[in-house]
Amino acid sequence: MFIGWVLLIVIGVGGMIVSQVLKSKFNKYSKVPLDSRMTGRDVAEKMLHDNGIYDVKVTSTPGMLTDHYNPANKTVNLSEGVYASNSVAAVAVAAHECGHAVQHAYAYGPLKMRSALVPVVSLASKWVMWVLLGGIFMIQMTHSTTLLWIGIALFAVTTVFSFITLPVEINASSRALVWLNTAGITNVNNHDMAKDALKWAAYTYVVAAIGSLATLIYYVMIALSGRRN
Repeated sequence: MFIGWVLLIVIGVGGMIVSQVLKSKFNKYSKVPLDSRMTGRDVAEKMLHDNGIYDVKVTSTPGMLTDHYNPANKTVNLSEGVYASNSVAAVAVAAHECGHAVQHAYAYGPLKMRSALVPVVSLASKWVMWVLLGGIFMIQMTHSTTLLWIGIALFAVTTVFSFITLPVEINASSRALVWLNTAGITNVNNHDMAKDALKWAAYTYVVAAIGSLATLIYYVMIALSGRRN
C-alpha cells in the first residue's frame, strides 16, 4: 500500500511539472511568428488539402488548448488562440490536429481501436469511481472483494484506452512535423520549436497513461490485501 501511495505521489508531481513546462513552452513559442504569417486555420486547411482531404471543416472553438479533431462530423476544431494566430506554437497544434484527420482518412489502426473503445470507456468512466468506492466499502463491511474487482475491471478499460491513445497522439505529431518541414511551413530557424512544443504535449499523455496504470495497480493491491484479510 505504501508503495502504491509513493507511485501516485511521484506521478502526480511529475504530471504537474510536465503541465507547467508545457504551458511555459507554449507561451514562449506563441510569441514567435511564422515567416509566412500563415495562421493556424491557414495551415490546417493547407495540410488537409495537401493530403487530399476536402471533406473536413476547420472551425474555431472557445477556450484554451481545447483543440481536437472530431471524426463524427469531420471537423478540426482549433481553440481561438490557435485558429487566428500565426505563431509557431499555433501552427504546430493545428498541424497535429490535422494529423488525426489524416489518420482517419487512411484508417490508421490505433485510431480505429481508440474510436471503437470510446462508447465502452464513456460507460466505464461514468460508473467506475462509484463501483470502486462501493467495493472498498464492501471490503470494510463484509471482507468481500467482488465489487472492487468489478470496479478494477472497469478502470482497466480506461487504462487500456489511455495507452492506445499514446501511439495515436505520437503518430499525429510525427505526421505534423514531417508535413510542416516538407511543405516549407517551418524552417531551420523554427522547426525545432514546433518539435519541442509537440514533444512536451505528448509527455502529458505519457504521464496520464502511467498515472492510470499506477492507480490501477493501487486498487489491485487493495483488493489483494482485502482478500488476505
